[in-house]
Amino acid sequence: MNIGDVARRTGLPAKTIRYYEEIGLISPLRDENGYRRFRESDMHRLAFLGRARSLGFSIEDCRGLLELYGDRQRASADVKRIARGHLARIDEKLAELTAMRQALAHLVSCCAGDSRPDCPILDDLAGVGAAGSDDDRQ
Repeated sequence: MNIGDVARRTGLPAKTIRYYEEIGLISPLRDENGYRRFRESDMHRLAFLGRARSLGFSIEDCRGLLELYGDRQRASADVKRIARGHLARIDEKLAELTAMRQALAHLVSCCAGDSRPDCPILDDLAGVGAAGSDDDRQ
C-alpha cells in the first residue's frame, strides 16, 4: 500500500504520515525505488496515532503509549499515568481558558459600546487604569 492509499484509509494527511516516519513513530518498508510500502501493522499504528492525537496527546505521550501498546507485559498503571498526566494538562488549560473568559466577559460588560471613544477593553489591553486619559496612551 502506498502513502496515498494509507492517507485515504486513515484520514491522516500524507505530510503527517511522513512526519511520523521521520520521528520514528512508524517504520514502513521501502521498495528498491525508495517508495514507502505500508503494511497493515503500519495502518493500525497510524490509526492509533490519529485517535491519540485527536484526544490531544503529545507526540511524546503517543510514543510512550505505542510502546506500552506493543508490550504485552505492560502494567495498565503505566498507561493510566500517561493519560492522567494529559488529563491534568487539559484541566490546567480549561482553568486558564475559564479565567480568560471571565476577564474578557468583565471587560465586555464594562464597555458601553457606544459612540464615545473611551473603552475599558482598550485601556486594559494597554495597561492603562480606568482613570487613564488619552495623554497617558501617547
